[in-house]
Amino acid sequence: MIVATAGHIDHGKTSLVKRLTGVDTDRLPEEKARGISIDLGFAYLPMAEGGLIGFVDVPGHEKFISNMLAGVGGIDFALLVVAADDGVMPQTREHLQILDLLQLKLGAAVITKSDRVDADRLLEVRCAVEDLLEGSSLVGAPVIEVSAVTGDGIDGLRDLLVEQSRSLAARLTEGQYFRFAVDRAFSISGSGTVLTGTVFSGAVNTGDQIVISPSGEQARVRGIQIHGKVAGRVAAGERCALNLARTRLQSVRRGDWVVAPELHRPTTRIDVRLRVDASEAQPVRHWTPVHVHLATCDVTARVAIRRGASVAPGESAIVQLVLDNPIGALRGDRLIVRDQSASRTVGGAIVLDPFAPATRRAVPARLSQLAALEHEEAGAALAAMSANAKSIDLEHFEVAYNLTRSRAGRLCEAAQLVTLGRDTRTAVTLARYYALRANLLGALAAFHKRQPQAPGQEVDKLRQLLAPDLEANAFATILGSLADERKVEHSAAIVRMPGHVATANDADDQLWQRVLPAIETGGYLAPSVPQLAERLHVREAVIKDFLHRKARSGDVMKVTPDRYFLRSRLADLAAAAKATALAQPDHRFTAAHFRDASGIGRNHVIEVLEFFDVLGITRRFGNTRMMNKDFVAILGAGTAPLRSAHAATANDGQAPRTAASQRARR
Repeated sequence: MIVATAGHIDHGKTSLVKRLTGVDTDRLPEEKARGISIDLGFAYLPMAEGGLIGFVDVPGHEKFISNMLAGVGGIDFALLVVAADDGVMPQTREHLQILDLLQLKLGAAVITKSDRVDADRLLEVRCAVEDLLEGSSLVGAPVIEVSAVTGDGIDGLRDLLVEQSRSLAARLTEGQYFRFAVDRAFSISGSGTVLTGTVFSGAVNTGDQIVISPSGEQARVRGIQIHGKVAGRVAAGERCALNLARTRLQSVRRGDWVVAPELHRPTTRIDVRLRVDASEAQPVRHWTPVHVHLATCDVTARVAIRRGASVAPGESAIVQLVLDNPIGALRGDRLIVRDQSASRTVGGAIVLDPFAPATRRAVPARLSQLAALEHEEAGAALAAMSANAKSIDLEHFEVAYNLTRSRAGRLCEAAQLVTLGRDTRTAVTLARYYALRANLLGALAAFHKRQPQAPGQEVDKLRQLLAPDLEANAFATILGSLADERKVEHSAAIVRMPGHVATANDADDQLWQRVLPAIETGGYLAPSVPQLAERLHVREAVIKDFLHRKARSGDVMKVTPDRYFLRSRLADLAAAAKATALAQPDHRFTAAHFRDASGIGRNHVIEVLEFFDVLGITRRFGNTRMMNKDFVAILGAGTAPLRSAHAATANDGQAPRTAASQRARR
């Protein structure tokens, strides 16, 4: 559990932490000399059964409010400290205001210096504190009277903290990526750069690769220390020191995040629900300049609201914060908004969309998406979003809610969503997925009926017709599933129904009757375009144009710029590749293996194999290859050729040699 102090200057926050933990959190010479806290201080209270309670001691002076804000961003429990002799003071109120705007619900009020006043004064201050807590997120919190000098009440406060730590629900570490807010950065001779801070989510181990965000600098966790002891792992809800390898001290500072690479996505526009404090004299209007405090970060920004609108004191609304510098933010982050001069707290906000668009913010689809993002639980947000959106940008959603891919997959399954695409993934409802499949088949059949002469429908035009909201790779997933089931044939940028033959003109039919036998004479090595032109006494440009058009029908396929293979022969060669792979112990084969199995020369073997790589039928690993996917859906069924029957020379278009002729050459 992470505990932070709050309260007016000189009300005994540092003395209280020292009495609880034995640690003086004032570490700076200036703090020692002046007797006040200037920067954040840290201490730990070990528990008897194991585990630690971490303390963040914040400065109480109004000049150091930004340091106070850096300390309360990721805490679990607050101690609002009020001195018995002074009572409630201005910074007491502002610190409570900040805790309330952060919606912190766990805490206690501690009346310090009880040894300095009589019972009547203690009762008076207690009543004032209880009245102060009314209407805040800490209403009903226990009020405890203590003295750091005599020790009165300290044991009771310590017992309360231990009890709260035991009952506090553990922060989620599984299914989330590592995220650590930096509050100090310094260098230790012989160790290098060391960062201290709080782990907001996930976990990290010694040796893990991380990214410093928003700069994007990559580093490795060289070491971890918790309360001065070496640890191999640190998880959400713990404070620690990280020793980073390959990191310059100048490249990291308070306000940065140390995150898993998947979470590094700096942003300058965030949509938030802003609650303006009721004590404000004026509403917040469009383009109001502000300071935004998120975790340990402080950045200037502008509040973007629809022109003419405003957010009145005591009210809340969804607004966009346009930041002057990029920061790391995620859905659910709580932040404090202060005025342009950073002298007054204006309100608090919760991040809804950390990657907000700059335009079309008020269209119904966007408003519906923001309404879904108001759900704190990711599964509920996903379900609400799928009810109103045709598709969901899953990459965006996963990062916003800090979900690992496996956890997001489970949530999609629970919401009956199908994931489309590989690099850029999109989620659609199960109902829409099957509707798109049916609509695709219907549209394709209708296209063939309208244009029987066309080899097939262009994939992108089909996507624009049926699902313009889907990315090309997401639509390709649907096509791929239909091709795997042999309900469509998909080659390059064309898709058609199985068995569709385009209606050709008479001239093309006559030329095909001449070209087909000439290609077939080459066996499993098709003649080149110049060779075909020479044999058929047809201009080379005419042959090339004809074969280019013929490739759209799928009868031939362009393997190299001047060589077209019959689709059926490529299917046979793919079958030969599969048989060759299965014959190897590790199912990996070389070009030489395939040459021996297919009987075509080495140079042309390489051309065929590289074409198979492009189609995804094979995958190359150095000098070897493996079969990658079922070739039948792409090329049709094939029969592996026998070398004894089909062996050919490496010379283009020559007839296969007989065994006797081969022996004669040897």
